Amino acid sequence: MIQTGLKHTSELIVTENNTAIAIGSGDLSVLATPIMIALMENAAMNAVAGELPENSTTVGGHISSSHLKPSKIGDKVTAEAEVTKIDGRKIEFKVSAYSEGTLLGEGTHTRFIVDKTKFMSKL
Repeated sequence: MIQTGLKHTSELIVTENNTAIAIGSGDLSVLATPIMIALMENAAMNAVAGELPENSTTVGGHISSSHLKPSKIGDKVTAEAEVTKIDGRKIEFKVSAYSEGTLLGEGTHTRFIVDKTKFMSKL
């Protein structure tokens, strides 16, 4: 059962492959903002994955986040997501990312529970 307070932490090590220059979102060799956002989404997805009905998943609907500090190649980055509200199929999360105990970014994320088969049939 999905309930408020469910949490998950995802992590990554910054490499050349996930820098702003590598993915085209900037021209510096620092963690790309879209990668930090993806890590936050991953944490949110995993926070509720074990509580979903069979053949269901969640899909991202909205995310709003700051990116306050750069992370260099080799830094370990963690993102945490916590369920803050459930409204039917809509789940809201508080998300944050850290490196070495320093806040990198924070915000909110909304995901929706969908049936995998029905969702994919709409493509």
